[in-house]
This record gives sequence, C-alpha cells and structure tokens, in this order.
Amino acid sequence: MAGHSKWANIKHKKAATDKARGKLWSKLIREVTVAAKEGGGDIGANPRLRLAVDKARGANMPNDTVERAIKRGAGGEDDGSYDEIRYEGYGPGGVAIIVDCMTDNRNRTA
Repeated sequence: MAGHSKWANIKHKKAATDKARGKLWSKLIREVTVAAKEGGGDIGANPRLRLAVDKARGANMPNDTVERAIKRGAGGEDDGSYDEIRYEGYGPGGVAIIVDCMTDNRNRTA
C-alpha cells in the first residue's frame, strides 16, 4: 500500500476517512440550511431543523459549523441558496418514482 513508513500508512487511511466525513458533512450542512430557510432558524419551532441538527450532531459536526449553517439558511449570510426540487416520473414496469432533491443550480440537476 504505502510502504514501510508508519505515517504514510496512516495518511492514506486518514485521507479516506476525511473524504467520507467531508461528503457526509456537506450533505448535512445542506439539509440544515434548507430546513432553516423553509421553516425559520428556531430549533424549537422547526421540527425539520431539529431533526437535521440532531443528525449533524450525531455525525460529530462542530457546533459552530451547525450554527453557521442555520444562520445562512435563516438569512444571516448568503453564500448561495439551495432550492428543493421534486421530479416525478415512471420507471420500468410502470412504477411511479418521486425524487426530492436539493440543488444550488437547477440547470445542472435537471
């Protein structure tokens, strides 16, 4: 794999772990931002936001990152907005398929 250097071996394992964590955190931040945008930034009054924050904390995401995502969704910061889109279609055998997704660029998602 990486030879005899202990650090080289650790580096490859850490890189894979960090990549997976980053992918998960990006998804969770997007969820928190959209939930705050849709229902407001109050965790007590917004059950969707509460669920998203619980998932983020379950993934060991830092509190300041969660708070920034809430602030961005509630209108405090504007780094870009995410839109929720629903696609409906039919699959093999006439099965109805509904896909709910979030995107920052509708053209890329379509």
